[in-house]
Amino acid sequence: MKLVFAGTPEVAVPALDALIASGRHEVAAVVTRPDAPAGRGRRLVASPVAERAEEAGIEVLKPAKPRDEEFLARLREIAPDCCPVVAYGALLPKAALDVPARGWVNLHFSLLPAWRGAAPVQHAVMAGDEVTGASTFLIEEGLDSGPVYGVLTEEVRPTDTSGDLLTRLAFAGAGLLAATMDGIEDGTLHAVPQPPEGVTLAPKITVEDAQVQWSTPALRVDRVVRGCTPAPGAWTLFRGERLKLIQATPVLDRTDLAPGELSAAKNNVYVGTGSHAVELLWVQPQGKKPMKGADWARGVRIVHGELLGL
Repeated sequence: MKLVFAGTPEVAVPALDALIASGRHEVAAVVTRPDAPAGRGRRLVASPVAERAEEAGIEVLKPAKPRDEEFLARLREIAPDCCPVVAYGALLPKAALDVPARGWVNLHFSLLPAWRGAAPVQHAVMAGDEVTGASTFLIEEGLDSGPVYGVLTEEVRPTDTSGDLLTRLAFAGAGLLAATMDGIEDGTLHAVPQPPEGVTLAPKITVEDAQVQWSTPALRVDRVVRGCTPAPGAWTLFRGERLKLIQATPVLDRTDLAPGELSAAKNNVYVGTGSHAVELLWVQPQGKKPMKGADWARGVRIVHGELLGL
């Protein structure tokens, strides 16, 4: 089939690579978000998908909005059979959805209908799911509600951050998306409607969502830290400034600390929660580089009874 691939971030690159490498389909063009400012100089930088497509000599389309008539005209001119999508980052209007004869097929990083929305992996980690996965489905005008072509499952490991899990799903999902394209072309794969039961939503995680509440149990604190790593980054307040929490682990044998109460030893720093304590393994003070929790604690000279989160 002739394909137009839509995607933007690094997590979409493995799927684009898989489609290019398959040799079975022609990736005629790539649709991605416009160049965005990045770095200290805030210079405009192309998306990872745009960079990969340019390396491969593939035409790159960067509409400000996918309803722009110039973009729609070019899409009709290319006349793709199917448009595979991975984390494109913009809603597709009906005028775009109607162009490819076999529709737009999205690789979504959850077992639909669970975790429909922008942040399925983060929500799966924060909810304590033991198993998640990826699904390919036909895009409709509803939010991730279209019929499903294929799924794969992936264990959520006890120490997984959302970044760890998303990386594994990106590579496994790349194979699923390529196989879905093959099955659509062969006529051996047919989309099945999602069941009405089990729908959960996964809206974008905000900076406010990533603030750790020390009155919650240690397992919840652990899940928030892992689910918000690497983005947007779990955080708390210390002496009026933000302290980013990169890695923490529950400590089952410490129940002597009040929620948010700090306790520093020579090589460890602990914080109380609504249940038992957590150890801060890696943190990042405002304006500084990441450091071991114990090194941070020595540097700030924690006062007895001092609290996080105030």
